[in-house]
Amino acid sequence: MTGFWFANAQEPTTKVILITLDGLRWEEMFKGADSLLIANEDYVENTKHLKEKFWRTTSEERRQALMPFVWSFVNENGQIHGNRELGSKVTLSNQMHFSYPGYNEILTGNSDDINIHSNDKIYNPNVTVLEKVNNKKHYKGKVAAFGSWDLFPYIINDKRSGVPVNGGFRKANGNNLTDREVFLNELQDQIPGPWDNVRLDAFTHHFALENFKKNHPLLTYISYGETDDFAHDGKYDYYLTSANRSDAFIKQLWEFTQKDPFYKDQTVFIITTDHGRGHEPLDTWRSHGSDIEGSEQTWMLMFGKGIKVLGEVSQKEDLSPTLISPMIEDYFSK
Repeated sequence: MTGFWFANAQEPTTKVILITLDGLRWEEMFKGADSLLIANEDYVENTKHLKEKFWRTTSEERRQALMPFVWSFVNENGQIHGNRELGSKVTLSNQMHFSYPGYNEILTGNSDDINIHSNDKIYNPNVTVLEKVNNKKHYKGKVAAFGSWDLFPYIINDKRSGVPVNGGFRKANGNNLTDREVFLNELQDQIPGPWDNVRLDAFTHHFALENFKKNHPLLTYISYGETDDFAHDGKYDYYLTSANRSDAFIKQLWEFTQKDPFYKDQTVFIITTDHGRGHEPLDTWRSHGSDIEGSEQTWMLMFGKGIKVLGEVSQKEDLSPTLISPMIEDYFSK
C-alpha cells in the first residue's frame, strides 16, 4: 500500500502490533469525557471523583486527561483519524455494527454480513491477515494474538490458522513458561471478573507483554475489551477509567519496544476499534448495532517505523477499517 501512510519504503524487518479497544466511541477519543454523562448519577457512582480525574474546560484538555499518551506522543509522532467534527471519518463497511463483524472487517479486510451476522461462537470461514502472514514460510510461528473476549479463538480460527490465541480466560501454555506467566495463570483463577466471557484487560495486556519478551513475534494482535462491557453495564466511570488504562497499556508497550533491541525503531503500532456507540438519545451510549445511529463511526491511529507524521487529521477523508489488513500484509509481502 502506498500513499500518505508511509514516510519511506518498508523493510522486511518491520514488526507490527495491531491493537483494538472494544467499542470506544470517537466522541471520547477526540473530545474526552462527555458533559452529559460524567455528572449523571445513573451512570457514575462518584461524580465528584470522576470529574476531578477527567473533566476539564476544553475538549482538547479533556481528551488529554483521558488519553495522555495518544494526545501527546502519538499526536506528535503519528497519525490520528476519525474526528468527524474536522471532516475526518472512519466508518465500518459492515452493516451489523457489533463486535464479531467489526473484528472480521479489521482482520480480513472485508465485511461479510452473510456469514458473520452474530456474536455466536462459530469459526470464521474468512482468512485473517494473521493467518495469511503465519502461512508464509518466512513468518511461520512468528504471529500471536491476545484478546479479553473469549470469541477470539473463533474469530481468528485458531484451529485452521495455526495462530496461537490467548483469548478469554485461556492461560499461557507450553513447557517453557516464565515465572511471570505461571503467576498470571494462577492470578487469573483467583481474581473474579465482572463477566463470564470477558476477562479483565490487565491479564490480556501482561500475557501479551510477557510473550513479547520471551518469543519476540513479528506480528501481534491485542484486543482490550473492558470499554465495551463497562459501557453495556451502564458504568460510565469504569468506561472512562478503562480507556485511560488502555492508553497507559499502549504507552508501556511502546516504551518496551524502544528498549528491546529486536523491536527498537523497527515497530509499527496500528490502533482502532471494532464499532462505535450511540449518542442520541442519551442512553444509547450504552449500546450499538444497526438500529443505533453512530455505531458505524470509528477511529484509527498509527505510529512507529516509517509512518508519516500527520498528527490529528483535519482534512476531509472517508476511511474504512478494511484498509488495515492489506496495509499489514504489505509489511510481510516477502
